[in-house]
Amino acid sequence: MKRARFQVLGISLLLLLSGACKKSSSSSPDAGSSTAANSPAATEPAPAAAPASAPASSPAAAPASTSAPAPVAPATPPPPFSAAQKLGMFAYPRNNQSSDQQLRDEYDCYNSVQQQTGIDPSVGPPSGPSAADVQAAQQDAAAGAPQAQGGAVRGAARGAVGGAAIGAISGNAGRGAAIGSVVGTVRGRRKQNQANAQSKEAAAQSVAAQAEQQTADAKAAYDKQMGTFKRGFSACMDARGYSAK
Repeated sequence: MKRARFQVLGISLLLLLSGACKKSSSSSPDAGSSTAANSPAATEPAPAAAPASAPASSPAAAPASTSAPAPVAPATPPPPFSAAQKLGMFAYPRNNQSSDQQLRDEYDCYNSVQQQTGIDPSVGPPSGPSAADVQAAQQDAAAGAPQAQGGAVRGAARGAVGGAAIGAISGNAGRGAAIGSVVGTVRGRRKQNQANAQSKEAAAQSVAAQAEQQTADAKAAYDKQMGTFKRGFSACMDARGYSAK
């Protein structure tokens, strides 16, 4: 009985194993087909290789410029004179400036101060009137000076009175009056001439003094202007690196 049971069990196992093998063999083709279906390589053709790109064309070289370079302006030549020496001053460079550069700076400062102040140092100091001009002015003043008149008449009258008094003492008043009149006329004319000469001299001296004072005033005004100009020139040169005195 035990042997028969074992045989039945063995047959049952064989049947089970046989059924399992059939199931596995029937399901394997489906799995392969599904794998093939899901594979992108099996369903889509491989993309064609992209054609080789043509080499990028380089931009055309810009044509060379045919315009000539702008000419460089030549350096301004230095002036032929020293503005500092023209003013009676001395300028010394503090930054090792060249002599040509110093002449240019002096000239620029000279023109700048002249424009700002309106002073022209090239005019020179006032010379005043000449001796001939002063003499002519004195003569005109003397000719126009006030002149005394009637001195002879007044002298004659005073002389006649005095002579008559003297003549009365001597017993001849008429003769004394006549003599006194002549003497008085001479004295009166002499005094009148002296007074007129003094008036003319005073007028001439006054004119000469006025001309001298006017010349002195003009010279003082010129010196003041030149002092202003030199201070401006010195300040301009100092700003450019010079010592100007």
